[in-house]
Amino acid sequence: MPSQAATIVSTHPMPVSAGIGLRTPHVNRVLHERPQVPWVEVHSENLFTAGGSLHASLERIREDTPLSLHGVGLSLGSADAIDTGHLKQLATLARRYQPALVSEHLCWGAVGGRYSNDLLPLPFTEEALTLLVSRIGQVQDTLGRELLVENVSSYLRFRDDDYTEWDFVAEVVRRSGCGLLCDVNNIYVNSVNHGFDPRRYLHALPPERVREIHLAGFTRKDEFAVPLLIDTHSRPIDEAVWALYAEAIECFGPVPTLIEWDQDIPELEVLLAEAARAEEVLDAARIRAA
Repeated sequence: MPSQAATIVSTHPMPVSAGIGLRTPHVNRVLHERPQVPWVEVHSENLFTAGGSLHASLERIREDTPLSLHGVGLSLGSADAIDTGHLKQLATLARRYQPALVSEHLCWGAVGGRYSNDLLPLPFTEEALTLLVSRIGQVQDTLGRELLVENVSSYLRFRDDDYTEWDFVAEVVRRSGCGLLCDVNNIYVNSVNHGFDPRRYLHALPPERVREIHLAGFTRKDEFAVPLLIDTHSRPIDEAVWALYAEAIECFGPVPTLIEWDQDIPELEVLLAEAARAEEVLDAARIRAA
């Protein structure tokens, strides 16, 4: 059954605009220069300490900039039980900052006390679906608010899937009552790696549940006999992903959109320029709807 947890309304609601992932090289500039950034997203686990310079900076940034918390370590799809210590820290963090959005990934990354430095894909089976619905309910009940789940990139598939990836993601969201963080770049990466039409994926998702979109850059590996894209978050957004993003906004309407860049991080102006381009797509959709 879907979680019955009430949704907490943030004191800084998320604007339907393009924000950036706030990474360490840019914290001081965002804090002191106050560039025109509609909202920022930070990785939850980087804030699991009680104090420190990042907390001190974020407390000030948060005064007038909406915030999203994005987790990478909850391992929702693991065969192990959810790490209650991790979940407790996330709940404490959410109470402290009252973010507009809280998100995690539809994946697993730890089992039996062993941890992967990656977001590992799940089989698209009824068993995995049932497990995820239960875990998402547990998280939402603990947080007292809606959790967003994000589709992940992958480089292999399981033989005995019961669902396509898009139907699996849609069914997780429907059964659990959670929100969806639609990573458009991950959809495109998987469409190339696994040979499907990314537009079919977009149109299978429930638009009323899409709360946020992620855009990022990938790395193309040309030394293999088959196409392979790696979700590195280390490049400008590819033109094919921009085209798919425009179609996503056609499907879902304007949605808060984040520019992610986690490796080979460029100057802040580069991220702001990517965000400005996403804003143009959002503005065009608003004009068409007027």
